[in-house]
Amino acid sequence: MRPPNDGPRRGTPQQPAHLPPQARGRTGGEGGPGQGPGARRPGRRGWAPRPGPGLPGTRLTGLGSGLFCVAAMFLLGFLDELFGGSLPVYGVLFVPVCVLTALWVRAGDVLSAPVVVPIAFAVGLIPLAEGGGGLLGRLMGIFTGLATQAGWLYVGTLVAGAVVLVRRVRWVRGRRGPRA
Repeated sequence: MRPPNDGPRRGTPQQPAHLPPQARGRTGGEGGPGQGPGARRPGRRGWAPRPGPGLPGTRLTGLGSGLFCVAAMFLLGFLDELFGGSLPVYGVLFVPVCVLTALWVRAGDVLSAPVVVPIAFAVGLIPLAEGGGGLLGRLMGIFTGLATQAGWLYVGTLVAGAVVLVRRVRWVRGRRGPRA
């Protein structure tokens, strides 16, 4: 077992031993409570959010991007049903939603975008599903829509995957930094 690390961190000024532990972080111009040697300050690396492509500073978590994509596709499916219910129109509208989802997800969760877009496609088919009455008729309509519009499903998923791969490669290269 390792001994506990109770000593001071490297590079931090030594605190007077006669002060109680609560007051030790406030000496030497360190600021008020919560501003001790290990506290994050605006000048430190990683403090400010980094804007990316698209809207500056707008990033969604993996769950947030999934909810955005599902809600957008359900809304588009509902609107498509109001204006005639054309499955090819729904498929065409699916591709921009895939691109937006892949662009708005944050870098750490970027690999979730190609996973959530097919789920959102299926959820958006719920209002468009044509079938007999009841749950089984609705499910048959969803499966029929998935089968007949599989091309759009594949195109949207591949586009989201391509955007994700480009973003991931750029992120990895940016983290490595310039080599001398």
